[in-house]
Amino acid sequence: MTMATFLRATGCALLASGLAACTVGPDFERPAAPAAKGYTAEPLSQTAPIPDPAGQRPADVQRFVAGMDIPSQWWTLFQSPALNHLVEEALAANPTVESAKAALKQSKESYSAQWAALLPTIAGELSGVRNKNPSGAISSPTSNNDPYYSLYTTQLSLTYAPDVFGGTRRAVESTLAQAETSRYQLEAVYLTLASNVVVTAITEASLAQQIDTTRRLVALQHDLTVKVDAQRQLGTASQLDLLTQQAAEAAIAQTLPPLEKQLAQAKDSMATLLGRLPADAPQAVVRLDEMTLPDSLPLSLPSQLVEQRPDIRQAEETLHAATAQVGVAIAGMLPQVSLTANLGSEGLKSDQLFKSTFGLWGLGTNVTQTIFDGGALLHKRRAADAALEQAAAQYRSTVILAFQNVADSLRALQWDAESQKAAQASAAAARTAYDLARRQRDLGTISEVTLLNAEQTYQQAELALVQSRANRYSDSAGLLQALGGGWWNRPQEAEDARSGSSTR
Repeated sequence: MTMATFLRATGCALLASGLAACTVGPDFERPAAPAAKGYTAEPLSQTAPIPDPAGQRPADVQRFVAGMDIPSQWWTLFQSPALNHLVEEALAANPTVESAKAALKQSKESYSAQWAALLPTIAGELSGVRNKNPSGAISSPTSNNDPYYSLYTTQLSLTYAPDVFGGTRRAVESTLAQAETSRYQLEAVYLTLASNVVVTAITEASLAQQIDTTRRLVALQHDLTVKVDAQRQLGTASQLDLLTQQAAEAAIAQTLPPLEKQLAQAKDSMATLLGRLPADAPQAVVRLDEMTLPDSLPLSLPSQLVEQRPDIRQAEETLHAATAQVGVAIAGMLPQVSLTANLGSEGLKSDQLFKSTFGLWGLGTNVTQTIFDGGALLHKRRAADAALEQAAAQYRSTVILAFQNVADSLRALQWDAESQKAAQASAAAARTAYDLARRQRDLGTISEVTLLNAEQTYQQAELALVQSRANRYSDSAGLLQALGGGWWNRPQEAEDARSGSSTR
């Protein structure tokens, strides 16, 4: 057989096997998006307005804009260059991102390796063997009856397992879905990391301001203790009054170390997020006054949420992979077909290898059907079915949890506004009372103790106001995270969406 004849015969066999192929198992269909029209029982369009005590600006209100898209760098909505820098550093240096990127690369290479199973394998062989024939037992294969001879062989071997029932294609489909899972896992890492940096920065800013206010409260309490002690010495206050004041001072002082501890731990956490050791934590703290609370927040449609959340897309691809594995299990129960072919030459001298009279070739096929395996293939099929049921349930659970995250964030923002409204009213009233007390003290109509008590009430109101403001910032970031974070608007992701490509 000539090389051309051999290739034609082999090509016809491969074509015939390809034409006869089918694909067993269920075809994957994307789950339908929930039919819900909203995230909460009653629609929420905005938070409660918080009037400016000075009346110099409009009332502070956050509006939820239905269908509004989310920028890829959603943290820029807080308009803080320092915060932007922290997030960018974390995304560039955090080892978790590097790990997720490596996992994605690994899954892509695994897909490419699995895809190669659809193609035939061709191997080349060249061998030379020196032999000694047992002349006393059998005659020498050489014409001169020399028991010593060399045998040279060269050949090409082709092996191919036609995907008659589509098991290999289902395996490739499953591996591709796993690669997509790694892709969305990377997006989830980006989103979670950015959210953690934003929330940690807000926590640091809030704690730093609370510590400053608490230190002032401790100083006020100490001044009150000094005043009460002076009054006791003058006989206008009792020992009980002094002990009561000392207890109040100690109680306020007791609240300072926990705040200091939380701030130190927040700094350590920020260092870890930035890919640094705690000893290298950034000392500068983003201040709340340097951030802007977004007045318009996106509220994606429920049907869009399943497209935007990386964890939902990841669960969807896990479901896809499990669906394909059912096809792999079914194909494993059916006959397995393999084709082999080889072409080469063999001679006693190396210069004989390329002469037609020394050529050799062979074509073969093999069909194998498992008759008895103790039920192993059946149990593998049942295990694949159970894995598919598990993946479907996990997908539904992920969707439900995602909707809960959005609803919780909306409720948090709703009541955060109410809390800040009350805290701001309290702080405004306490500030007015403190200013009035200072004027009365200047006129000598009230005592120094009364003035200190007025300032203490004001500082306590400011402390509550700082906490309520920080909650609104953190929960605003929480809503943006719950909606998916806008990863699809990054330039590369947008290009993939237009071209319809990713790892596929």
